[in-house]
Amino acid sequence: MPDLPHLPAPALPSSHELVLKVIPMPADSNANGDIFGGWVMAQVDLAGSVLPARYIQGRMATVAVNEFIFKQPVRVGDILSFFATVTRIGRTSITVEVEVYAERFSDQGQYLKVTEARLTYVAIDADGRPRPVPVPVPVPVPT
Repeated sequence: MPDLPHLPAPALPSSHELVLKVIPMPADSNANGDIFGGWVMAQVDLAGSVLPARYIQGRMATVAVNEFIFKQPVRVGDILSFFATVTRIGRTSITVEVEVYAERFSDQGQYLKVTEARLTYVAIDADGRPRPVPVPVPVPVPT
């Protein structure tokens, strides 16, 4: 999908917390210089696990990628910012929304939303079986 430079750059989400920043490198790209979708997915999974870790306080596993949308290509040298927010807390699981914004290497300070996803993590015990999310739930760290 081509970039759409005629559209205004989106504002960064104030309702989400910045949980990860990373710069993809040439080893993460295909022959066209676009970053592999699987690499982006792995980074989203890492970013998505940050907030549930505060609640789960122990082992957890990704149990579902409920939605994953690639909106724009990611390129070598982009500065990627991953923002997350908890959207649901169940008895044993937590669902998180992750939005990814790119600052193009040549256009610093301008953000382009490149990916959005919704993932679910489950708290697990030492045997890998689901366990309840601890109560009371801790208050998230202010940003």
